Amino acid sequence: MYLGLDIGRQYVKMVTVEKTKEGYRVLDAGSRLVPDANTAYDPEKIDRSHWVMAVRELFKQQSLNPKKAKTMITGIGGSSASIKQITTMEMPSDELESAMTFEARKHIPMDGTDAVIDYQILGSNKQEVDKIDVGLVACTKGTLTAHMDLLKECGLKAGVVDVNPIAMSNAFSLVKDIPEDGLVVMLDIGSVSSSLVVYGKGQQFFTRDLPIGGHNFVKELSEKKEIPYIEAQDLLYKEGLASIININSENNTNDGAVGIAERTVYDNLVEDMRRSLRFYAKQTGQSFFLKIFLTGGGASTPGLSSFVNEKLNIECAVFNPFENIDGRNKISAVNLSQYATALGLSIRGGMDNG
Repeated sequence: MYLGLDIGRQYVKMVTVEKTKEGYRVLDAGSRLVPDANTAYDPEKIDRSHWVMAVRELFKQQSLNPKKAKTMITGIGGSSASIKQITTMEMPSDELESAMTFEARKHIPMDGTDAVIDYQILGSNKQEVDKIDVGLVACTKGTLTAHMDLLKECGLKAGVVDVNPIAMSNAFSLVKDIPEDGLVVMLDIGSVSSSLVVYGKGQQFFTRDLPIGGHNFVKELSEKKEIPYIEAQDLLYKEGLASIININSENNTNDGAVGIAERTVYDNLVEDMRRSLRFYAKQTGQSFFLKIFLTGGGASTPGLSSFVNEKLNIECAVFNPFENIDGRNKISAVNLSQYATALGLSIRGGMDNG
């Protein structure tokens, strides 16, 4: 059994899988709220003690002893790690390692500590025969130490530490066929930020952290409707984007005057996505974006996928990570899109163990 544990800012999620001849079978999935229930979520007030309590309560809730897992895989968020696909000269492994250390220093802000780096040779570069494509992942020692300390405080033995954007893409590759041509876009909507991932067969892997998440959706609705946070959260869950768009319509038709529609947090999110996709197209010359898949806790916000589709003119859908996977019928969890990263983490254990 492989255990994927996704420690988010607002929810802690876990997925367990076992390896089969055909691939993987999902055994269980569950989530636990990090802050106290029925209180307004404030990301600034969440500290390590909240995460420790949530992780312990989650295992108790799922009747799972984490020590029974063959490997436990956790992830570091995209905002705390640098993931970069680079092209470099083919060279001996010891030279490549020092070259990757140099590249890491160029791509991530150092806080005075050394970088922890890992890399994987992806294959020969399509354009230049004497060069190779390398996937580079780096974070600071401080980030990794804080992550390991949190696991230790939870009473857990650290196994494999992955990075969440790669886990997301692994989950997608497990349940969907990657098209021969074109690019897949994934947007993982967390509580205070979202991770955008772009990739395709033989294409440049790209990820960017966007500073908007589900907490911003609720906060804006709470402020505009002048209602408590919990009430706004319930309203958003029921009505979705309609709840905020209706306010703007009312504001713009007061006194019969036609005003300019006020920008919403959703407009800002889509604009960040547009800028990121333009940047990718400019850097790579590739802009054949086939479809956008929404994952994470905020993905199932009613009306969000159709709003993204309408604004970017790219087909958009909520991603179900358990689609086409053995054992899915036994999963009783709700809001399945939030388990994409945890599933991707869990199958990483099987990938490392053949």
